[in-house]
Amino acid sequence: MDQGRSIIFSRVKNYWGKDIAVNRGQYNFDVIRYDMYRDENVALEAIKAGAYDFRREYIARNWATAYDAPAVKDGRIIKREIPDMTPQGMQAFIFNTRRDKFSSAKVREALALTLDYEWTNKTIFYGAYKRNQSYFENTDFQAKGAPVGKELALLTPFKNELPPELFTQEFKVPTTDGSGNVRTNLLKAQSLLDAAGFAIKDGKRTDKNGEPLSVEFMLRQPTMERVIAPMRKNLERLGITSSIRMVDESQYQKRTDEGDFDIVSVWINRGVFFPGNEQVSLWQSSQAVIKGSNNLGGVQNKVVDALLVALTSAKDEESLIAAGRALDRVLLWNHYIIPNWHSGVFRVAYWDKFGIPKVYPKYNIGFPQTWWMKSVDR
Repeated sequence: MDQGRSIIFSRVKNYWGKDIAVNRGQYNFDVIRYDMYRDENVALEAIKAGAYDFRREYIARNWATAYDAPAVKDGRIIKREIPDMTPQGMQAFIFNTRRDKFSSAKVREALALTLDYEWTNKTIFYGAYKRNQSYFENTDFQAKGAPVGKELALLTPFKNELPPELFTQEFKVPTTDGSGNVRTNLLKAQSLLDAAGFAIKDGKRTDKNGEPLSVEFMLRQPTMERVIAPMRKNLERLGITSSIRMVDESQYQKRTDEGDFDIVSVWINRGVFFPGNEQVSLWQSSQAVIKGSNNLGGVQNKVVDALLVALTSAKDEESLIAAGRALDRVLLWNHYIIPNWHSGVFRVAYWDKFGIPKVYPKYNIGFPQTWWMKSVDR
């Protein structure tokens, strides 16, 4: 290891388990070297120059525009999108419902209407992403259609506490035509804010006490600024002032631990195949008042609490799925978050020197475990 620069792993050739069934066809490289790059642009140019062989690309803009090198054009470097069936969970902006201004679901829904995802995906992300529709995206626990069977039975006792629409239709995130004109959504947002008691006074959206409604997005990294910028313009059209506060990791941890924020970016349930006790720490009312708890949004909802009991006490798969879908549905209809997006694919670029299995793993790339060098006779 060269600290901060590279690390090299050498294969143990006389490994006792190399021929057992679970290892057959895997671990084919004698030497694997990882190089560290502190600058993303330098790293991107380095693979095009042949300084290393394999790269995961996480930036949609790069994937769409930055791979124009001769080696890519003539096929020496291959760009490939490999399907990603991993449970995506929910990447989102989450509201701090401990604050009075976010205590109403109407206000939260109105603010969610300021995100023009279709325009953002087309203009900023080059069409690379899909909108998140569920806290359990890509799993059997994603709520779809209207509730039926055991799920409906779990929800029916709380009919008076839940929106009537929850029982008749599937939750859908707001959409636009992608033109950048969100007038229809903003008119709906205006009605919701009026109904929640936030009226316009002297051009500013104010509560019943005359206090202006303001929103602060707290970020650890600047990547979300270009997404939030058009949202801020839409908020301004609604009479809402907004700001972005950049903080370092220690400040972020301190402020989230203490519930000292308006809105932050989160990724919940990423890689969760079967929801269980971890959902209690995320959503149970008792966790909302604990400093540093995982209930970041401060959710306190008796229906959610009851569904968590059903989820964690489920005795069979059918009951577990019903409770998970019911929980997903109730969380969505309460608008605790502004859903973001996910890719659905692994974006990889590599020099054409590797052999690849015909069948990909569902939940990862399989590199470097199952790939091999073309020059080596297998």
